[in-house]
Amino acid sequence: MGKSWPLFLSLVLALARLGHCQQPASTKVAAGGCGSKAYQDTLVARYLDRGAHRVSYLSPQWGQYCDSLIAACPTIAYAYQQKAMPLIKCGDYAKAMPLMDQAVALDANRWLAYRGFLKCIFTKDYAGALTDFRRVAQFKPNGREMDHTYAFFAGLCNMEMGNYKQAEADFNQDIALQRGAAGQGEIHFNTLFYAGLVAFNRKQYAATQSYLEQCLKAYPQHPEANYYLALTCQAQGKEAAARQHLDAAQHALLGGYRLNEDNIFYANYPGQVTEFEVMQARR
Repeated sequence: MGKSWPLFLSLVLALARLGHCQQPASTKVAAGGCGSKAYQDTLVARYLDRGAHRVSYLSPQWGQYCDSLIAACPTIAYAYQQKAMPLIKCGDYAKAMPLMDQAVALDANRWLAYRGFLKCIFTKDYAGALTDFRRVAQFKPNGREMDHTYAFFAGLCNMEMGNYKQAEADFNQDIALQRGAAGQGEIHFNTLFYAGLVAFNRKQYAATQSYLEQCLKAYPQHPEANYYLALTCQAQGKEAAARQHLDAAQHALLGGYRLNEDNIFYANYPGQVTEFEVMQARR
Protein backbone atom coordinates (compact mmCIF):
# COMPACT_ATOMS: atom_id res chain seq x y z
CA MET A 1 0.00 0.00 0.00
CA GLY A 2 2.90 2.35 0.77
CA LYS A 3 4.27 1.84 -2.76
CA SER A 4 0.94 2.16 -4.58
CA TRP A 5 -0.07 5.44 -2.92
CA PRO A 6 2.51 7.69 -4.77
CA LEU A 7 1.53 6.01 -8.05
CA PHE A 8 -2.16 6.74 -7.41
CA LEU A 9 -1.41 10.36 -6.50
CA SER A 10 0.62 10.85 -9.66
CA LEU A 11 -2.26 9.51 -11.75
CA VAL A 12 -4.74 11.92 -10.11
CA LEU A 13 -2.45 14.90 -10.73
CA ALA A 14 -1.94 13.90 -14.35
CA LEU A 15 -5.68 13.66 -14.96
CA ALA A 16 -6.23 17.06 -13.32
CA ARG A 17 -3.56 18.64 -15.52
CA LEU A 18 -5.15 17.06 -18.61
CA GLY A 19 -8.59 18.45 -17.74
CA HIS A 20 -7.09 21.87 -17.02
CA CYS A 21 -5.42 21.94 -20.42
CA GLN A 22 -8.45 20.73 -22.37
CA GLN A 23 -11.11 23.01 -20.83
CA PRO A 24 -9.95 26.36 -22.33
CA ALA A 25 -9.65 24.77 -25.75
CA SER A 26 -13.29 23.60 -25.59
CA THR A 27 -14.50 27.06 -24.47
CA LYS A 28 -12.55 28.73 -27.24
CA VAL A 29 -14.14 26.55 -29.89
CA ALA A 30 -17.66 27.23 -28.56
CA ALA A 31 -17.12 30.98 -28.40
CA GLY A 32 -15.59 31.04 -31.85
CA GLY A 33 -18.46 29.06 -33.30
CA CYS A 34 -21.11 31.38 -31.80
CA GLY A 35 -19.20 34.40 -33.05
CA SER A 36 -19.17 33.08 -36.60
CA LYS A 37 -21.76 34.74 -38.86
CA ALA A 38 -22.19 31.51 -40.79
CA TYR A 39 -22.86 29.56 -37.60
CA GLN A 40 -25.28 32.20 -36.32
CA ASP A 41 -27.16 32.01 -39.63
CA THR A 42 -27.60 28.26 -39.23
CA LEU A 43 -29.00 28.80 -35.74
CA VAL A 44 -31.41 31.49 -36.95
CA ALA A 45 -32.55 29.19 -39.76
CA ARG A 46 -33.07 26.34 -37.30
CA TYR A 47 -34.87 28.15 -34.49
CA LEU A 48 -36.60 31.00 -36.33
CA ASP A 49 -36.99 30.30 -40.06
CA ARG A 50 -37.90 26.64 -39.50
CA GLY A 51 -39.22 27.14 -35.98
CA ALA A 52 -40.89 30.28 -34.63
CA HIS A 53 -41.86 31.60 -38.05
CA ARG A 54 -43.90 28.46 -38.72
CA VAL A 55 -46.19 29.04 -35.77
CA SER A 56 -48.33 32.00 -34.69
CA TYR A 57 -46.51 34.71 -32.79
CA LEU A 58 -49.27 34.27 -30.18
CA SER A 59 -48.21 30.65 -29.60
CA PRO A 60 -46.00 29.86 -26.56
CA GLN A 61 -43.78 27.98 -29.00
CA TRP A 62 -42.64 31.28 -30.51
CA GLY A 63 -41.01 32.35 -27.26
CA GLN A 64 -39.63 28.86 -26.69
CA TYR A 65 -37.89 28.87 -30.06
CA CYS A 66 -36.42 32.30 -29.29
CA ASP A 67 -35.24 31.09 -25.88
CA SER A 68 -33.57 28.09 -27.50
CA LEU A 69 -31.78 30.36 -29.95
CA ILE A 70 -30.61 32.65 -27.13
CA ALA A 71 -29.40 29.64 -25.14
CA ALA A 72 -27.46 28.36 -28.16
CA CYS A 73 -25.93 31.77 -28.87
CA PRO A 74 -26.72 34.71 -26.58
CA THR A 75 -25.05 37.27 -28.86
CA ILE A 76 -27.60 37.21 -31.70
CA ALA A 77 -29.46 40.52 -31.44
CA TYR A 78 -32.22 39.34 -33.79
CA ALA A 79 -33.22 36.66 -31.28
CA TYR A 80 -34.06 39.28 -28.65
CA GLN A 81 -35.98 41.42 -31.13
CA GLN A 82 -38.01 38.44 -32.28
CA LYS A 83 -38.80 37.46 -28.69
CA ALA A 84 -39.89 41.04 -28.01
CA MET A 85 -42.11 41.36 -31.09
CA PRO A 86 -45.18 39.41 -29.84
CA LEU A 87 -44.94 41.17 -26.49
CA ILE A 88 -44.95 44.54 -28.25
CA LYS A 89 -47.96 43.66 -30.36
CA CYS A 90 -49.82 42.46 -27.26
CA GLY A 91 -48.95 45.59 -25.30
CA ASP A 92 -46.64 43.97 -22.75
CA TYR A 93 -44.03 46.70 -23.00
CA ALA A 94 -42.57 46.05 -19.55
CA LYS A 95 -41.27 42.69 -20.78
CA ALA A 96 -40.59 43.74 -24.37
CA MET A 97 -38.41 46.80 -23.92
CA PRO A 98 -35.63 45.15 -21.86
CA LEU A 99 -35.33 42.62 -24.68
CA MET A 100 -35.05 45.47 -27.18
CA ASP A 101 -32.42 47.09 -24.97
CA GLN A 102 -30.40 43.88 -25.23
CA ALA A 103 -30.82 43.81 -29.02
CA VAL A 104 -29.57 47.40 -29.23
CA ALA A 105 -26.60 46.59 -26.96
CA LEU A 106 -25.60 43.80 -29.32
CA ASP A 107 -26.32 45.57 -32.64
CA ALA A 108 -27.12 49.28 -32.39
CA ASN A 109 -26.65 49.76 -36.13
CA ARG A 110 -29.63 47.53 -36.85
CA TRP A 111 -31.94 48.00 -33.85
CA LEU A 112 -31.42 51.47 -32.35
CA ALA A 113 -33.75 53.25 -34.79
CA TYR A 114 -36.31 50.46 -34.41
CA ARG A 115 -36.27 50.94 -30.64
CA GLY A 116 -36.76 54.67 -31.20
CA PHE A 117 -39.77 53.84 -33.38
CA LEU A 118 -41.23 51.63 -30.64
CA LYS A 119 -40.77 54.37 -28.05
CA CYS A 120 -42.41 56.93 -30.33
CA ILE A 121 -45.41 54.91 -31.50
CA PHE A 122 -45.97 52.21 -28.88
CA THR A 123 -44.71 53.24 -25.45
CA LYS A 124 -45.09 57.02 -26.02
CA ASP A 125 -41.66 57.63 -24.49
CA TYR A 126 -41.05 60.65 -26.72
CA ALA A 127 -37.96 61.92 -24.93
CA GLY A 128 -36.41 58.45 -25.10
CA ALA A 129 -37.30 58.13 -28.77
CA LEU A 130 -35.67 61.47 -29.57
CA THR A 131 -32.50 60.32 -27.81
CA ASP A 132 -32.41 57.12 -29.86
CA PHE A 133 -32.98 58.88 -33.17
CA ARG A 134 -30.37 61.54 -32.43
CA ARG A 135 -27.88 58.83 -31.56
CA VAL A 136 -28.52 56.68 -34.61
CA ALA A 137 -28.42 59.72 -36.90
CA GLN A 138 -24.78 60.20 -35.92
CA PHE A 139 -23.74 57.05 -37.78
CA LYS A 140 -26.70 56.70 -40.19
CA PRO A 141 -27.60 60.31 -41.03
CA ASN A 142 -29.85 59.42 -43.97
CA GLY A 143 -31.28 56.25 -42.47
CA ARG A 144 -34.93 55.30 -42.41
CA GLU A 145 -37.19 53.20 -40.23
CA MET A 146 -40.62 51.85 -41.18
CA ASP A 147 -40.50 53.76 -44.50
CA HIS A 148 -39.86 57.11 -42.78
CA THR A 149 -36.85 59.31 -42.12
CA TYR A 150 -35.61 59.80 -38.59
CA ALA A 151 -36.72 63.44 -38.89
CA PHE A 152 -40.31 62.23 -39.37
CA PHE A 153 -40.30 60.46 -36.01
CA ALA A 154 -38.52 63.38 -34.36
CA GLY A 155 -41.34 65.57 -35.65
CA LEU A 156 -43.95 63.28 -34.13
CA CYS A 157 -42.14 63.27 -30.79
CA ASN A 158 -41.74 67.03 -30.65
CA MET A 159 -45.34 67.55 -31.73
CA GLU A 160 -46.63 65.27 -28.98
CA MET A 161 -44.40 67.03 -26.45
CA GLY A 162 -45.82 70.40 -27.51
CA ASN A 163 -42.58 71.56 -29.13
CA TYR A 164 -44.39 72.72 -32.25
CA LYS A 165 -41.68 75.00 -33.63
CA GLN A 166 -39.11 72.21 -33.48
CA ALA A 167 -41.65 69.76 -34.90
CA GLU A 168 -42.17 72.10 -37.85
CA ALA A 169 -38.40 72.15 -38.43
CA ASP A 170 -38.29 68.33 -38.21
CA PHE A 171 -41.02 67.88 -40.83
CA ASN A 172 -39.36 70.45 -43.08
CA GLN A 173 -36.20 68.35 -42.87
CA ASP A 174 -38.22 65.21 -43.54
CA ILE A 175 -39.72 66.82 -46.65
CA ALA A 176 -36.30 67.98 -47.86
CA LEU A 177 -34.85 64.49 -47.45
CA GLN A 178 -37.74 62.93 -49.35
CA ARG A 179 -37.47 65.44 -52.18
CA GLY A 180 -33.79 64.67 -52.55
CA ALA A 181 -31.02 66.69 -54.14
CA ALA A 182 -32.97 67.10 -57.38
CA GLY A 183 -36.08 68.21 -55.52
CA GLN A 184 -38.29 65.79 -57.43
CA GLY A 185 -38.97 63.11 -54.82
CA GLU A 186 -42.54 62.28 -53.84
CA ILE A 187 -43.57 63.27 -50.32
CA HIS A 188 -45.25 60.65 -48.14
CA PHE A 189 -48.88 61.62 -47.50
CA ASN A 190 -48.46 61.14 -43.75
CA THR A 191 -45.58 63.60 -43.71
CA LEU A 192 -47.96 66.12 -45.28
CA PHE A 193 -50.68 65.18 -42.79
CA TYR A 194 -48.48 65.65 -39.74
CA ALA A 195 -46.94 68.85 -41.06
CA GLY A 196 -50.53 70.07 -41.39
CA LEU A 197 -51.38 68.89 -37.89
CA VAL A 198 -48.43 70.83 -36.46
CA ALA A 199 -49.64 73.94 -38.29
CA PHE A 200 -53.17 73.31 -36.99
CA ASN A 201 -51.89 73.15 -33.41
CA ARG A 202 -50.20 76.50 -34.01
CA LYS A 203 -53.45 77.89 -35.47
CA GLN A 204 -51.73 78.53 -38.79
CA TYR A 205 -54.82 77.64 -40.77
CA ALA A 206 -53.59 78.64 -44.22
CA ALA A 207 -50.57 76.35 -43.86
CA THR A 208 -52.78 73.65 -42.36
CA GLN A 209 -55.12 73.75 -45.32
CA SER A 210 -52.24 73.67 -47.80
CA TYR A 211 -50.60 70.60 -46.25
CA LEU A 212 -53.85 68.69 -45.74
CA GLU A 213 -55.06 69.37 -49.28
CA GLN A 214 -51.74 68.05 -50.60
CA CYS A 215 -52.19 64.98 -48.40
CA LEU A 216 -55.69 64.39 -49.75
CA LYS A 217 -54.49 64.81 -53.30
CA ALA A 218 -52.17 61.86 -52.71
CA TYR A 219 -54.64 59.88 -50.56
CA PRO A 220 -58.23 61.19 -50.89
CA GLN A 221 -59.65 58.73 -48.33
CA HIS A 222 -57.26 59.77 -45.56
CA PRO A 223 -59.67 59.96 -42.57
CA GLU A 224 -57.52 62.15 -40.34
CA ALA A 225 -56.63 64.61 -43.09
CA ASN A 226 -60.34 65.06 -43.87
CA TYR A 227 -61.19 65.39 -40.19
CA TYR A 228 -58.59 68.05 -39.38
CA LEU A 229 -59.32 69.91 -42.58
CA ALA A 230 -62.95 70.00 -41.44
CA LEU A 231 -61.87 71.48 -38.10
CA THR A 232 -59.75 74.00 -39.97
CA CYS A 233 -62.75 75.01 -42.05
CA GLN A 234 -64.86 75.34 -38.90
CA ALA A 235 -62.23 77.62 -37.35
CA GLN A 236 -62.48 79.81 -40.44
CA GLY A 237 -66.28 79.81 -40.49
CA LYS A 238 -66.52 77.61 -43.60
CA GLU A 239 -69.32 75.38 -42.39
CA ALA A 240 -70.30 73.85 -45.74
CA ALA A 241 -66.72 72.78 -46.48
CA ALA A 242 -66.39 71.47 -42.92
CA ARG A 243 -69.47 69.24 -43.33
CA GLN A 244 -68.11 67.97 -46.65
CA HIS A 245 -64.83 66.86 -45.09
CA LEU A 246 -66.53 65.37 -42.03
CA ASP A 247 -68.69 63.30 -44.40
CA ALA A 248 -65.57 62.22 -46.25
CA ALA A 249 -63.84 61.28 -42.98
CA GLN A 250 -66.82 59.23 -41.79
CA HIS A 251 -67.22 57.41 -45.12
CA ALA A 252 -63.50 56.64 -45.16
CA LEU A 253 -63.57 55.16 -41.67
CA LEU A 254 -66.66 53.11 -42.46
CA GLY A 255 -64.90 51.90 -45.60
CA GLY A 256 -61.92 50.67 -43.59
CA TYR A 257 -59.47 53.40 -44.58
CA ARG A 258 -56.82 54.34 -42.06
CA LEU A 259 -53.53 56.20 -41.79
CA ASN A 260 -51.92 53.38 -43.78
CA GLU A 261 -49.01 52.70 -41.45
CA ASP A 262 -47.70 49.16 -40.96
CA ASN A 263 -48.41 48.99 -37.23
CA ILE A 264 -51.76 50.81 -37.23
CA PHE A 265 -53.51 47.70 -35.86
CA TYR A 266 -51.25 47.47 -32.80
CA ALA A 267 -50.88 51.08 -31.68
CA ASN A 268 -52.59 54.45 -31.96
CA TYR A 269 -50.65 56.97 -34.00
CA PRO A 270 -50.62 60.66 -33.02
CA GLY A 271 -53.73 62.47 -34.20
CA GLN A 272 -55.57 59.27 -35.09
CA VAL A 273 -59.37 59.59 -34.97
CA THR A 274 -62.40 57.31 -34.83
CA GLU A 275 -66.03 57.75 -35.84
CA PHE A 276 -66.68 59.09 -32.34
CA GLU A 277 -64.47 62.14 -32.91
CA VAL A 278 -66.08 62.73 -36.29
CA MET A 279 -69.58 62.62 -34.81
CA GLN A 280 -68.52 64.97 -31.98
CA ALA A 281 -67.22 67.47 -34.52
CA ARG A 282 -70.68 67.62 -36.15
CA ARG A 283 -72.27 69.10 -33.01
